[in-house]
Amino acid sequence: MQRTSETTHRLQARTFTCMGTVISLTVPTDAHKASQAVADELDAATAVVERLFTELDSIFSLYRPDSEASRLVRGELALPEASAEMRARYEEAAEWRLLTEGAFTPERPDGALDLSGIVKGHAIREAGMSLMALGLANWCLNAGGDVLVSGSPNPGIDVPWRAGIVDPADRRTLLAGFPLGGAALGSPPLGEKTADGGTRAALATSGSAERGDHIWSVTAGAAEFRQVSVAVADVVTADVLATAIVAGGVPMLNRATAMWDIEALAVRANGELLATGGFRR
Repeated sequence: MQRTSETTHRLQARTFTCMGTVISLTVPTDAHKASQAVADELDAATAVVERLFTELDSIFSLYRPDSEASRLVRGELALPEASAEMRARYEEAAEWRLLTEGAFTPERPDGALDLSGIVKGHAIREAGMSLMALGLANWCLNAGGDVLVSGSPNPGIDVPWRAGIVDPADRRTLLAGFPLGGAALGSPPLGEKTADGGTRAALATSGSAERGDHIWSVTAGAAEFRQVSVAVADVVTADVLATAIVAGGVPMLNRATAMWDIEALAVRANGELLATGGFRR
């Protein structure tokens, strides 16, 4: 799981549990607002995010027997008859399967549909759009270690948010830190930049350290990577590629860095690290 570093600016956070993980929303305190007004604004924003996650979980969770996903697995519902939301996420996942040459797939090895590899990233993406629509320019949304940020934790000086990558062999230790975001609306980005001058606002980590071996390797033998972190502008891209690299090993890592403007940190099974330039810096 990733953690954002503390800054000199006072931060306030709210958390809730959904999709089998903890989701937190952190915002910098506006010194010009009364503390109760800030708390009310944060509570309202968190309620919007929680409602969005809960609604998606009710559709896609395979741990809820009444969900649409569970009905599909049991054969009680055919995909063409599923909701527009279910079909849209399947189409998106199927596109990623083609782009990753099968390293990312919407089906389990037994053929059952399982969209958990894309749904959390989609929920974070949608929540980020909702927060922007509410007028919040500076925030950090962390869902079980997958992070999306906007603006800065200290809007007065426009420092970037900082995400930490936890060592899969020792959850008390950080392997690396990475700057995300770092610019309020209308300001030049100070975080790690993409090739087109944008800002890396998302970081996702996949692997066996948090939830056991839940990723299906497409390479021969045991999975080559124990954990992979990807930083990029879009959280769904980060989440999908992190999962695909764990599943596809070095060939998929090479493909991902060649095709997408990403930074990646991969932990081999023996503890060796492979890192792109952004993580090495």
